[in-house]
Amino acid sequence: MASHFLHRYVREQLRDLKEVTHESLVIGAIESAFQLMDEQMEREWRNQRMLGGCCALVVVYLLGKLYVANAGDSRAIIIRNGDIIPMSREFTPETERQRLQLLGFLKPELLGNEFTHLEFPRRVLSKELGHRMLYRDQSMTGWAYKRIELEDLRFPLVHGEGKKARMMATIGVTRGLGDHNLRVCSSTLPIKPFLSCFPEVRVYDLTQYEHCPDDVLVLGTDGLWDVSSDRDVAATVDRVLTSLEPNDPSRYTALAQALVLGARGAPRERGWRLPNNKLGSGDDISVFIIPLGGPGSYA
Repeated sequence: MASHFLHRYVREQLRDLKEVTHESLVIGAIESAFQLMDEQMEREWRNQRMLGGCCALVVVYLLGKLYVANAGDSRAIIIRNGDIIPMSREFTPETERQRLQLLGFLKPELLGNEFTHLEFPRRVLSKELGHRMLYRDQSMTGWAYKRIELEDLRFPLVHGEGKKARMMATIGVTRGLGDHNLRVCSSTLPIKPFLSCFPEVRVYDLTQYEHCPDDVLVLGTDGLWDVSSDRDVAATVDRVLTSLEPNDPSRYTALAQALVLGARGAPRERGWRLPNNKLGSGDDISVFIIPLGGPGSYA
């Protein structure tokens, strides 16, 4: 649904702008489009019982600028003259800890009697009641000590580290569209107030730089980034594009395919493996390549 309708909401919101005089107007239009898309998904859920949700990564080209909007754990980077320019970040329980904790602090009813908005280095045990332990709340970047109370024994709002981190012990991503039906496992608590549909929008001014045919914007789902670093992707960009003629329109498709196949790996005795023998990505791997210079580009 998002792939069919989200870009329409973006276009409609941009159409309503009488005069684009500042990039904040465009950013606001994109943010509003994500909200409208999420509201449509909620109506579909309530009226048609259509379940599910998704992350969304959107690029808008307008008046010489690229606007990259991300809600989820997909990511985008620009490769320009071999340099890497991040155009988004992943939204996970770890990266959004303070936003989630603030919401839990302001609206404790959303946590029920099941979760605490405080973070501890590990799960607190009942035998530690009255003892002092390190903690941090929504306003803290560092750690301090507090005396453990009964409510601190509740399950933490954010639990785990890295790819194993979960929000409310249920989901590993903190922004996305849909999922209005999603509840905490074995509970009636909804996930949605903590799962935000609003994207982060970053802006790249194409007019400020000279771009060659090998300069590209790479969009990838988490299946790519789970096993490929920014440097890995940049190395593949260089290897594939330098092996093909600059005026060959298929070179960007070939690059996308190389990134997908590289993240998936090759079948071996113990599953799909990468060249370093680590497991290939088991998640969705979708990649878009947008050229920034040369024939057929947006520059």
